[in-house]
Formats: sequence, C-alpha cells, structure tokens
Amino acid sequence: MKLQIFDSTLRDGAQGANVSFSVDDKIKVIQTLDRLGIDFIEAGNPFSNPAEMQFFQKIAGMKLEHAKIVAFGSTRRKGIKPEEDSNLKSLLAAGTEYVAIFGKSHIRHVTDVIKATPEENLAMIYESVKFLTEQGKKVVFDAEHFFDGYKTDAEYAMHALKMAHDAGAYTLCLCDTNGGIFPDEAYEITKKVTDAFPDTIVAIHCHNDGGLAVADSVEAVKAGARQIQGTFLGFGERCGNTNLSTVICNLQLKRGYECIPPEKLKDIYESAMTIADTANVAIPENQPYVGMSAFAHKAGMHADGVLKYSSSFEHIDPSVIGNKRKFLLSEISGKSAIYDKLKSYFPDLDKNGKEMADIVAELKERALAGYQYEAAEASFVLLVEKLLGRYRSSFDLINYKIINELPAIEGKVASAIVKIRVNGVTKISASDGEGPVHAMDLALRAALADFYPEIAKMSLTDFKVRVLDSDKATAAKVRVLITSADSTDSWTTVGVSEDVIEASWFALVDSIDYALMRR
Repeated sequence: MKLQIFDSTLRDGAQGANVSFSVDDKIKVIQTLDRLGIDFIEAGNPFSNPAEMQFFQKIAGMKLEHAKIVAFGSTRRKGIKPEEDSNLKSLLAAGTEYVAIFGKSHIRHVTDVIKATPEENLAMIYESVKFLTEQGKKVVFDAEHFFDGYKTDAEYAMHALKMAHDAGAYTLCLCDTNGGIFPDEAYEITKKVTDAFPDTIVAIHCHNDGGLAVADSVEAVKAGARQIQGTFLGFGERCGNTNLSTVICNLQLKRGYECIPPEKLKDIYESAMTIADTANVAIPENQPYVGMSAFAHKAGMHADGVLKYSSSFEHIDPSVIGNKRKFLLSEISGKSAIYDKLKSYFPDLDKNGKEMADIVAELKERALAGYQYEAAEASFVLLVEKLLGRYRSSFDLINYKIINELPAIEGKVASAIVKIRVNGVTKISASDGEGPVHAMDLALRAALADFYPEIAKMSLTDFKVRVLDSDKATAAKVRVLITSADSTDSWTTVGVSEDVIEASWFALVDSIDYALMRR
C-alpha cells in the first residue's frame, strides 16, 4: 500500500534550536527531498515575513520530478471574513497547488487561548477551508492539539474535523502538538477518525517530546492513516518531530508499505547526510538507519558474529539504504573484526599469523595507555605499518618550541618554531597562530612545503581534546583527535600525553604521515 510522505523540514524543522536555512539552503533541501521521492514538501509560511513570500515566488517555476510544494498558514482570524484575511490571501499569493492550514480542535485552546466561542472556531475552520478550496487549492487541515483535545472533549475535536471535511479538505491531519501521547492512544484515536471519515486521507503529525513520535506514527498508519508528516532528520521545536528517515525505513522495509519509490531506498543515507550538512547539524552517531554508528560493531563476539551471519547483530543490510557496516577498533575488538578492518590495507596479512597476534596485543596495550582508535582509523593504520616494519617517516623532528603571548598581537596569541629533517636536509620554520596548536600546525606545514607541496591541499577540519583521568586535575593525561581533509577524503588521527601540546603533535604528525602515505 502506498503512503504519502509529507516533509516539514523547512517549516517545522526550521523552528528547531540552532537550525536556520538560507534561500539556497532551502532550494538544496527541496531538490534532495524531491530526488528521494518525497510526496509533499512544506516549504514555509508565506505570511510570516516578506522573505518567506519572496522565497515562494522564487521557487514558483522550479521543476520537480515528484514532490508537491505546500504553503503553510492558519485558519482565518476571528471576526474577519476569509476573503479579507491577510494570512489566507498570502496562501493564495504563494501560488502552490497545496496549502496546509492549522485550526484549533482542543476546546480549551478555543476558549482560553484564542478567546473564541466553540461555534465561532468551527466557523473559522469551515469558512477557511471552503474559501481556499473554492480558489482551487487542495487543503491539508492540521487539527492542532487534536489528541489532547480528543481526550478532553472527543465530540468537539471530531466536530472540528467534520467542519474541515465538509468544506472539502483534501487531508485531515491529526496533530500531537505537545508530543505526549502513547502508541496505544495514537492507534485507538486515529482508528476512530479513519472509521468516521473513510473517504478522506487521514494524516498523522507527531512531536517527539515523549520519545515516541516514530512509534506513534507507525501505530497511526496501522489504524488507517495514509499520510505521515515529520521532518527528515527529526529536528524541530523542543524535542523535534517524527523522524521521517526512521519511519520510512521501518514501514517500507519491515511492514511492506511504499513510502518512497523502491529504487530510491538506497539514497536515504546520502540524502540524510546532505540535509544535515545543509542545515549545519550533526546527525547523532547512534541515530537509527542513518547514524554513522547505526551499523558499527565493537565487541569481538558481535563483530565475529556479524561477519559469519550478518543478521545476527544487524536488523537490516545497511547497504539497502546506502549506509555501511563499520568495525570499531578497540581493546575489546576480536581478531576477526580487526582483521576484516585491516585486510583492505594489508591484503597479505595472515589472520592466524604472529603479526596479527602482535597487532591485537599492541592494541590492547595502547588502550591501557589511553589510546582509542574507534574514531582514529588513520593512526591505527600507521601503527600497523610500524608493527609490520613497513613504516617510513615523512620527516624527523629535531625540536619544536611554543611561545604563548598575552595580550594577543593582531589576534595571534602563540608562536611556534619547528626544526625538522627530510632526507638529510634540515629546515627551520616559524609561524604565529590563534593558539599553540594552530601555530605549530602552520609552522610544520611551512617547513614541509618545499619537500611535499601536496600538503597545501590538506587542511585541519576538527580538533577535540578529552581529559582521561580528571582526578589528576591539570596533570591529567589527555587524548587529542585531529580530523584532516583534502579534496577527496577525510581522516582522523589520535595522540595521547600528559602534555596537550605533545598529544596534539603526535596526532598532527600522524595526520601528515597518513596523507603522504596515501600517495
């Protein structure tokens, strides 16, 4: 059975903390969702500000393969005729075939929030939907606070839906605006609605304040809802909305519904990465299906099991949605997992040989010293190169000196002097930086530039410091992770020391060694 997917990333999602979209961002999100086969994209509220209306005018001629753009607004204000209401007029001016309007279905919101009589609110719903349908619009009616309203006064909540239905609404959307219902409630109440309005598409729109938005949406579909509203990565106001990337996978892969074209399933992971990057948000690593660690295995038994029989510790084949299996390198990784990780780098490595046993033993020893290679695969590859006797250093350090200066001079608070030797040739370089690690990085690059000009193409993109034994206060050992990138790839390296500068140096040298080794 085909379900409709209604994405509100650009409207409800944009209400999330630290989420903001430029016009170009919005267009990129629309194109990404359209390519994925999403049915409806709620692009914003044209009445909210002039920029929103200009955006709708800008995308009016946009060619889309699959999706329909939806403009969002509300029912008319009390005491105003629909044709005189600025909000409804803006929905017409937006030029979209579909519009979504919200109206009150909770009796207390009617009487206590908008201060209207119950009868007046019902008239606002009916007249607004009727006005828009008579203007050729297909109306999605969002019954705001519907589930809470139903539990307070079921008769009035259902009457609000009937007004929208009788006025010609295309869809009746049941909103769990506070995000507090349980799956059994979502099923029972949605079933009452689908039984009462069998000729109309019923939609479900859940917020995630109770952590149940996906489960509630699945139960609503089970009860007969045929449209699911949410945001693609689940972000939105407060705790966010139904995560569409999760609910699509659950329903299509495990319940046999068609949410997007089957051939588009393989694009879900890439689409999630694109939208996250566009929104400048990080996908939680443990997010179902699309998280970086959604199919990551660390325990030796788990890794060994999944290699022998994938479904032993994976509920789906990650490649189906474009993600991939990942083995984490740690002191509790089994030999099978470590070997599987290394065989692409060292195809002649014997899984049962002495070298492999030495690698496993060294990994465990390094874990005791504070090293973790789960997120620093590049450093682990270099470590194995050294254990196998294949490592060739790109340079030798003679010494380095760091000088901190306050107050800052032109924004620079540190200077670094680095003296290195490459193939018997000595080079000294110095640089100022916005911190000691920055200064050291610049000085080292300057010293190596004549020998390895390709270093100019790589850059440091992330820097993390973790205190390992906080009870020792400022004498604590720290772990530094450095992520670097060039035009084709990114890699992470690790350094550990009681001296944060030395730990940073270890990670920085590994980063450059790995980049040069990749040549």
